[in-house]
Amino acid sequence: ELRFARLFHSAPIAIATIDAQGFISATNAAFLRLFSGAADEGRKVSLESLVEPESHQGLRQALDAAIARQGLIEPVDIAFAGDRERSGRIYLSPIEQTDGDNEAAIAYAIDTTEQRALELQIAQGQKMQAVGQLAGGIAHDFNNMLTAIIGFSDFLLMNHRPTDPAFQDIMNIKQNANRAAGLVRQLLAFSRQQTLRPQVLALGDVLSELSILLGRLLGENIELTLHQANDLWSVKADLHQFEQVILNLAVNSRDAMPGGGKLVIRTANVSERESRELGQRHIPPGEYVLIEVRDTGTGMSEEVKEKIFEPFFSTKEIGRGTGLGLSTVYGIVKQTGGYIFAESAEGNGTTMRVYLPRYIESAREVEQSKIERRPAAEKPKDLTGRGTVLLVEDEDAVRSFAARALAQRGYHVLEATTGAEALDVFSNYDGEVDLVVSDVVMPEMDGPTLMAKLRLERPDLKIIFISGYAEDSFRRHLAENEDFMFLQKPFDLKELAAAVKAALQG
Repeated sequence: ELRFARLFHSAPIAIATIDAQGFISATNAAFLRLFSGAADEGRKVSLESLVEPESHQGLRQALDAAIARQGLIEPVDIAFAGDRERSGRIYLSPIEQTDGDNEAAIAYAIDTTEQRALELQIAQGQKMQAVGQLAGGIAHDFNNMLTAIIGFSDFLLMNHRPTDPAFQDIMNIKQNANRAAGLVRQLLAFSRQQTLRPQVLALGDVLSELSILLGRLLGENIELTLHQANDLWSVKADLHQFEQVILNLAVNSRDAMPGGGKLVIRTANVSERESRELGQRHIPPGEYVLIEVRDTGTGMSEEVKEKIFEPFFSTKEIGRGTGLGLSTVYGIVKQTGGYIFAESAEGNGTTMRVYLPRYIESAREVEQSKIERRPAAEKPKDLTGRGTVLLVEDEDAVRSFAARALAQRGYHVLEATTGAEALDVFSNYDGEVDLVVSDVVMPEMDGPTLMAKLRLERPDLKIIFISGYAEDSFRRHLAENEDFMFLQKPFDLKELAAAVKAALQG
């Protein structure tokens, strides 16, 4: 009996015995640490009193089952009384009663707060990943359609003078197609499938330059304040995409302050020790640069806060927003290797915190940065040319537009709908193919596989990949020394002609 008492009190798991009325008879030290309310001298404490009311029914049913000496009793998930943020799980087992013994059940309890937080985090991550994959697929299909719409609009504009009645109608078609392309880019940003051009950034300088634009964007009734940290660390990110992150966050803050208010943007270095103390479980320890955007707006409820990064979710009136602003921010930050968190309460404003990993240049990169780079070549003004182009595209409308556009510019165009067909056309052509323009995602054989097979015969063959997906989505699967150009869909007639001429001249 002494040995049992010693084991009972020293057990790391919380254990208590419960009588037939649901009151606690005895507890061990771990139980008292878990349920501080159980240590009430001179008063009987019921098990139900230690949990929130919504858990009472489940506990009663489990206790009744234990009193009835049922074998397998389902565990009860509970919320701790007075602290809904904490969750636990209680297991009840029947006790064989003896004469004069009122104990009916033994309760084992564990704290599941961290486990549930991790489960919710994983579920949210899986949901965002699934929505991201869907968004990326939709964006790819839309980019194909928009390429055809923009391309054939260019043909129509070539055949109409600005004074023609139809000219403005065609311009409206093209302009709205370009607007749609902007929305597609936001979808690609959310799904982390856009093409990024990362460079080493001094965020203090970037924000200082951006503050002029932010001032105009926010208006006179919102006071903008920048708190810049001294000796702010560098990060490696796409400059234009980082600016998009700040602008989107600022616009959201502005819309949350219709009557005016304050917007504060703060930067700070976050050491590895500080990152461990953040309380954010899914930030791995490391050195980060913090960009904090805080407003005095209307704030958000917990329900809204859980959905703000989902695409097409918006609390604004119909026509006031697309619901893609914060989802775009989320995608850009994640693709850059960073993290973003929202802190808000209704009526108390919102604080958005972005953590980007610190970037330290290697010795090789420092040496390369000292080498003077040649100025970028100007885009050719004359877009006509000569040569044979093999065009590989499975979308009929895109292939029709591209073939016609290149033929009008003086090129001899060979067409293929699949990679396998392209190999046949390439092998059977009597002359020499100067350039291959190929889609990336195609049935039977994708673009990179086609490139590998063609370069077995012609190692110096010039290739342009065209795709509605980002360049990074397939480049990482290729060897580092693979040389090719990339043209993102949707593109117009001039962009296609300029890319082809640049590739042939390069």
